[in-house]
Amino acid sequence: MLHDSQVEAWLREDLGHHDVTNEVPGETTGRLVAKEGGVAAGLDAAERVFDYLDVDVTERVAEGTQFDAGEVVLRVAGPAKAVLRGERVAVNVAGHASGVATRTRRAVDAAREVDDDVRIAATRKTTPGLRELEKRAVVAGGGDTHRLDLSHMVMVKDNHIEELGLENAVQHFRERVSFATKIEVEVESPEDAPRAAEAGADVVLLDNMRPERTTEAVDLLPERTLAEASGGITVDTVPDYATTGVDVISMGSLTHSAASLDYSFRTGE
Repeated sequence: MLHDSQVEAWLREDLGHHDVTNEVPGETTGRLVAKEGGVAAGLDAAERVFDYLDVDVTERVAEGTQFDAGEVVLRVAGPAKAVLRGERVAVNVAGHASGVATRTRRAVDAAREVDDDVRIAATRKTTPGLRELEKRAVVAGGGDTHRLDLSHMVMVKDNHIEELGLENAVQHFRERVSFATKIEVEVESPEDAPRAAEAGADVVLLDNMRPERTTEAVDLLPERTLAEASGGITVDTVPDYATTGVDVISMGSLTHSAASLDYSFRTGE
């Protein structure tokens, strides 16, 4: 849930200490118009910005809605000064989030062309302070959030294995987590995939493997173990990984490389 403090920080950053630009009298309406097609996200956050400024949101599309260029995705009405003050922040958050959602939808569609059951997941490679916005955008695009933070699952990575060894690392964390907490183990070779499963991994992350090596690793895993592919996977290579038998394809690029969607905010009728 987006807190008022976050909205206040966004507005304070944009308005500064002496906003003369938006000293406009009277009432007005405004609309957020898509300049290109995409998937709507961040409109919840944009609405919170206008709510904070006592501007009424009179109409908006649902998160995850696909739209074409020229469509209106949000309408507002209220004091002109407040509408104009909220304009840029609303455009920025909606544009960024919709870019993430649109990129996610492209990846999901690419996977579905091969296998309806493969999940596309985000990572923790999010912008500091904007993780909630970006993770919600991933969901709007049809993706999976993966871990929201470090408390949601233990991921045994290469650094842990370097320090403790694979089997010892899994045992170390298994002794310290709740029975409800899953453990994922990152491996970089097919041969280590069954080792991770036998050590007690609930999920085995096949990191930086080519599709053919990923297939080899999946074939070595017991059926009960979830397999996740990650590492440099792009929208264009998603179909190649969707054929490997993995359950999840995770992509940092969903959040760290998504281009903002182009919106325009226009006042008046």
